[in-house]
Amino acid sequence: MLIRLLYACVRPYRGRTVLLLVLQVVQTVATLMLPTLNAAVVDEGVAKGDSDYIVRTGMIMLALAAVQIVGAGIAAVLSSRITAALGRDLRSRIFRHVMRLSATEMARFGTSSLSTRTVNDVVQIQRLALTVADVAVSAVIMSVGGLLLGLYQDTGLGLLLIGLVAVIGLCLSVLLRRLGPPYAAMQRCVDMLTRLLREQISGVRVIRAFVRDGHERRRFGEANDELFRVSLRVGRIMATIPVTLMVFMNVLTVALVWFAGLRIEDGAMRLGALNAVLGYLTLIIISIIVVSFVFTEAPRARASAARIEDVLRTPTSVPQPEIPVDPWMTTGHIDLRGATFGYPGAQTPVLKDVDLSAGPGETVAVLGGTGSGKTTLLSLVLRLNDVTTGSVSVSGVNVREMEPDVLARSIGFVPQRPYLFSGTVASNLRYGNPRATDEELWHALDVAQGTEFVERMADGLDSPISQGGSNISGGQRQRLAIARAVLGRPLIYLLDDCFSALDQGTEAALRAALEKELAAATVLLVTQRIGSVQGADRIVVLDGGRVVGTGTHEELLRGSATYQEMAASQSAPWEVPGALADA
Repeated sequence: MLIRLLYACVRPYRGRTVLLLVLQVVQTVATLMLPTLNAAVVDEGVAKGDSDYIVRTGMIMLALAAVQIVGAGIAAVLSSRITAALGRDLRSRIFRHVMRLSATEMARFGTSSLSTRTVNDVVQIQRLALTVADVAVSAVIMSVGGLLLGLYQDTGLGLLLIGLVAVIGLCLSVLLRRLGPPYAAMQRCVDMLTRLLREQISGVRVIRAFVRDGHERRRFGEANDELFRVSLRVGRIMATIPVTLMVFMNVLTVALVWFAGLRIEDGAMRLGALNAVLGYLTLIIISIIVVSFVFTEAPRARASAARIEDVLRTPTSVPQPEIPVDPWMTTGHIDLRGATFGYPGAQTPVLKDVDLSAGPGETVAVLGGTGSGKTTLLSLVLRLNDVTTGSVSVSGVNVREMEPDVLARSIGFVPQRPYLFSGTVASNLRYGNPRATDEELWHALDVAQGTEFVERMADGLDSPISQGGSNISGGQRQRLAIARAVLGRPLIYLLDDCFSALDQGTEAALRAALEKELAAATVLLVTQRIGSVQGADRIVVLDGGRVVGTGTHEELLRGSATYQEMAASQSAPWEVPGALADA
């Protein structure tokens, strides 16, 4: 899985990767030649007193050292560029895929987990790729080349070298195999701790209001301790690796020197060959240490790759149409026919056989209690989810066959809990229309009844907005979200209980302004407040995911028991026909 993911990321940079490999081979071969030339200087130059040979060979060694330095420098720059591009491309790939997932699939992973996978897990893979590209390739060549050249210098000494290196490799493989499960567990603990911390920071006011500080501290402490225990397991195994390497390095050096001393004493080996083999031993040991770093990073990167693949391999339940249909005329009509939707694994659907239509110049209100499926209905029009059965059409085209950008441009959506991005008032409003002028921004704010509070802010349109709009009130966030939708001038407006944080006076003024501004648009208003829907052209009453009534306010008061109950619970007795008699 890790290799497949790395290959897919590196494939666009095949040319640079081949050049990097060539540079690694060149600089490694230059390095490997130095101990052999040094042995020749000792045996042919120093032993025989041939100073010319020493100078000539020294110049060759100097040239090889220069080649090694230049090659290593260029390779380092190239590997950094490749791995930086790899990380950028992988993050973009994950982000694009996440943006195509439905709301259900995104909820399955969770915001904190998707953030960790997009950033932290990609960094783990990027670190491994950089280590492999920067030093691991040359380390492998160095190890193999060092063993072969050690055999060339002295067969007996070379065989001893190969045997001891094989033992080191076996011990390392056993240790590194044990790192896989703890690394995967550590990533899960990081996910859990990140999710918990995000939840506690977001809900800090509720925690303090209910005096649950101690409870939340215990929850955080338990998650933190679990991460500590898993990290400790990883740390113990990691600490064993350098100790193992050091022991074998010392044993290997002593064994080689002792064996070489016996052979030199018997006249079967020259001193230069011993110098060369010891030089190759040093290079091999350095290479083994470098490769051990790679294998240390590999389990963590493998766990990260599995988590990333889990996201990338998750099919979206709202797939892109193979041949998207672009309606020749965008009318703004909305039609739901027998729309049924249920979440995966749920026993009963959220919406059942819903029929609804709305056209230009018409305001259709969807009224229902908590859990009746109102927001889910809007998500089907937005195609955040797809219907299980039935159909949803916009401008006469099934949303499943519609070009996603065309659908998005046709709709202005105002959620109940609007999200504002870190930036300024103006930058948030321009999400609705990036080319909007300041005059258009102020007009949208006038419609949304937001001009007064924006003018009171220190810098007006340039006043800062914190992430999520945490530095302004809920009502102000709702009004900015309404202004943002108005600014885009779409044909369809989906308003999801977007007056819930407003006082009655502000809501009345806002509804009057919207009625004038959106006179030609299709408006689908979702709410559970009777007062917000009385002026609608048509009201659709949802109960338990089914349509139980359709009509105007007066018609429903006469003919819908569900609507009458809701009206009675929210209105004064004299506002509901028959209420005084019942009293």
